[in-house]
Amino acid sequence: MKRIYLSILLIFISVSVIYAQQQYRTPVKPTKNLIVMIPDGTSIGVVSAARWYQIYNKLGTNLAIDPYLCGTVKTFSSNAPIGDSAPTTSAYMTGMPQQTGNVSIYPVADPEKDLVYVDPAMAYQPLATILEAARYQQNKATGLVVTCEFPHATPADCSAHYHQRGKYEYIASQMAYQNLDVMFGGGNSILTDDIKQHFKNTNTVLMQNDIHAFRDFNGKEKVWALFQDRELPYDLDRDPETIPSIAEMTQKAIDRLSQNENGFFLMVEGSKVDWSAHGNDAVGCITEYLAFDKAVAAAIEFAKKDGETTVVVLPDHGNSGFTIGRRDLPSYDKASLEMLFKNVSQYKKTGEGLERILLKSKPEDFKRIFKEYTNIDISEEEMELLLSSKNYKEADYMKKSNSVNMGSSIVKIMNAHTYFGFTTGGHTGEEVFLAAYHPEGTLPIGMNTNMDINKYLFDALGLKTSLSDMTKEIFAKHNEVFDGLEYSIEKGKDFPVLKVKKGKNTLTVPAFKSVAYLNGKEVSLGSVTVYIDKNDTFYIPQKLAKML
Repeated sequence: MKRIYLSILLIFISVSVIYAQQQYRTPVKPTKNLIVMIPDGTSIGVVSAARWYQIYNKLGTNLAIDPYLCGTVKTFSSNAPIGDSAPTTSAYMTGMPQQTGNVSIYPVADPEKDLVYVDPAMAYQPLATILEAARYQQNKATGLVVTCEFPHATPADCSAHYHQRGKYEYIASQMAYQNLDVMFGGGNSILTDDIKQHFKNTNTVLMQNDIHAFRDFNGKEKVWALFQDRELPYDLDRDPETIPSIAEMTQKAIDRLSQNENGFFLMVEGSKVDWSAHGNDAVGCITEYLAFDKAVAAAIEFAKKDGETTVVVLPDHGNSGFTIGRRDLPSYDKASLEMLFKNVSQYKKTGEGLERILLKSKPEDFKRIFKEYTNIDISEEEMELLLSSKNYKEADYMKKSNSVNMGSSIVKIMNAHTYFGFTTGGHTGEEVFLAAYHPEGTLPIGMNTNMDINKYLFDALGLKTSLSDMTKEIFAKHNEVFDGLEYSIEKGKDFPVLKVKKGKNTLTVPAFKSVAYLNGKEVSLGSVTVYIDKNDTFYIPQKLAKML
C-alpha cells in the first residue's frame, strides 16, 4: 500500500512539473512594442517598505506592479552569484551572463568560478543586444529613460559594448552613434563636440537643462533631453520646475516612440534606488522606488490601451540588505504601522539633499535645519557626529555608507529614528521580483534566470535572427573581415582608427561610431564599431568586406 501511495505521489509530482514547464514554455505571441523597466538595485525589502509607506500616507493600497507580479529572477554574473549592474543587465540584453564591469561583451573564462560555460575563444567579443536587434532587424524606434548619467551601466548595457563600465568616453560615443530615437536622463558634462556634431548631422534634437522645451516637444525627430551635469537629483530632492520626474520622462518617451509604425523598444531605469541603497538611505530607497512605480503605472496604462505592448519590470540585482525591522529594536514585531512609518514619512529630504543644505549652513543652524526637514530634535551626541564628519560629499556613491562623511552621518541619524536596517553598503545576491504585462497573458512565470529573461524579451519582440547570428553579422573581427588585405590600426589622442587599403581605395573605420569613410566619403554602417585594447581588435560589420 505504501509503494502504491509513493508511486501515485511521484506521478502527481511529475505531472505537476510537466504542467509547470508547459505553462512556462507557452509560446509568447510577439507584440509590436516592448518596454523593459528596471528599478536598479531594488531588493524586495524596499518594495515592501514602499508599499507600507504608501498605505500609511494614504497614497493608495497597492503599487503599480502588484497586479502583475508573476515570479522571481535569479540574477548573477558569469563567475559570481552577486551581480553588478553592468553584467546583470547585460545578461538581460544579450542572454550571456558576464563579469563585473562588462558592458554587453563576452566574459573572460574563469574556470574555477564560472557558473555557466564560458568559451575562452570568445573573450571580449561584443554581443548584440535586444535594443540593437529591435532597430537592426525590425526597424523599430528605440529609447532609454534613466535618472543617472546616460552612459551609466544599465543604459550602456542596452546600447554599447566594452569590458569596463567606467570608460564613459567609449560608451557615450557608441550610445550617440546608435542613433537612438529617445534618450532622457542626465549627463550634460559627458557630451563631446563630436557627439553634438553627430546630432546635427542626424537632425537629432538636443535639449540641455531646458524643461520647457522638453515639455513642449511633440515632434517626430530623434530627441535627447539631458538635465544636470551628471546624475539627476533624488526624487525627494528634485525641483519639478527644472527636472522632470521619471514618470514624466517615461510618458514623453512613449509619446515619441509610439509614432513609429514598426513599433518600439524602450528601457526605463529607476537608477537611483540603487544609489540610495548604497548610501543606506531608507527614505531615499522608498521614495525613489515610488517615483519609479509611477513610471510603471504610466507604461502599463499605455500598454492596456494600446493592446500591442509587452511590459517587463524587474531589478537587475539586490542591494544593501534593506529590512523593515532591526536587531537593536526590541519587540519591533509588535510595532504599529504608525511606529514603523511615521518618522520616515516626515523626512522632506534624502540624506544627500540635507547634506547639500548643511554644507552651506553655519553649525549653529544645524539643529534648526534638521528639525525643519526631518522633524528630528538632534541630540548633543548627534550634533557632535555632524560636526566631526568630514566636510565633503563622498565621491564614490558605492562607498558612502562606509565613509565618515557628512552625508553618511546624516543618514545614520535619520535611520536611528526609524525601524529600518541594512546589512551592507553593497550589492546582495537574493532573487529579485518579476512583474510583467502581456496583452494575451503569456508571462514569464516562476523562477527565471537572467538568461531566461533574455529569451522572453526576444520572443516578445518576435525577433527572427538569433542574437548569436546577429553578433557574427555586425561584430566580426577586423582580421577576418579583411583577411588578405593591407590594414593597420592607428592610435592617436582620439579613438583608435582602422585603415584598410585595396588598390586605390582606402577605408577608414573609427572606433565606437557607426560611420566609416571610403576615400574620405562618409558611409553609414547601421551598427556601432567596437575596439578592444585587450586583444587589439576591431569588431565591425561583415558587410564591410564588400565595400572595397
